[in-house]
Order: sequence, then C-alpha cells, then structure tokens
Amino acid sequence: MQIRKARVDEAQALSDLALRSKAHWGYDAVFLEACRAVLVVEPSSIEAGLVTVVEIAGRIAGFCSLKPLEDAIDIDMLFVDPWAIGQGCGAHLFRHAREQARALGGGRLIVESDPNAEAFYARMGMTRYAEHESNVQAGRMLPLLALDLEKEQTS
Repeated sequence: MQIRKARVDEAQALSDLALRSKAHWGYDAVFLEACRAVLVVEPSSIEAGLVTVVEIAGRIAGFCSLKPLEDAIDIDMLFVDPWAIGQGCGAHLFRHAREQARALGGGRLIVESDPNAEAFYARMGMTRYAEHESNVQAGRMLPLLALDLEKEQTS
C-alpha cells in the first residue's frame, strides 16, 4: 500500500471512485445521481496538493481530499473503492490526512460524514459534536465529527 499526491489528470477517475464508493452502501440511483455534483474532485484541489491517493499494486484504491478552513482542516472527501474496502486503505488515508492537517497548522480535523462512515471515523478517534442537514437530500442528517489534534499530541 502506497500513498502519493494525486495528479490533475486523475480528477475524473477520483470523482468516479467517490460515486462507486458511495454506491457501496446501497443507495438508490436517484440519490446517487443527486450526489454526483458534490462528489467532484476539483483539479484546483489537486494542484494545491490537498488530494492524496492510496494505491495497492499500482492501482488507485482510494483517496482523501482536505480543505483548510479558518479554524480547522476539513476532510472534504475520503473514499475507498469497493474492491479495496476492508484492506486498511481508509485507515491509511486517515492517518496520512491527520499528519497533513498537523503540517498545515490545523488544531482540529473535522468531517461531515456519511452516516454509514461514522463508525469508521469513531475508530479513528473522531467524536460527534453536532449534525447537519444534507444539501443533497432534505431531512437527511449528517454527523459532524472532530478530532482535536493539539490535545491528541499531548496525550
């Protein structure tokens, strides 16, 4: 398993991977089509060095995209291709994202999680601090999770 920076020419492939990963949870076609617009990996994020991929045997198995905010670093996207789920790719990407967030000066790492991914983030040490209504589907609540990076370093 190898981590590397994404390349701009991979933006569409990463966007497609995100949609495949979302589909893994059994969402219907209507919901997935509504998600398509928000699961786009922007070339500008890749150019900024904020998108990382994990490969297994030279094949992209997943990726993570970070977004620096005023008071935190947001895990904008973290997706693993369905064929690679259960092989440790998500944890590998998360640990790398945590270190990137520290390098970017972030005191907190946050994520607006899919409900199905909340348990994964909890295993990574994140805790729920609120929830937020989805901008894709009215009434669907998404957990907001955080990890205090400063507190984590001192413990």
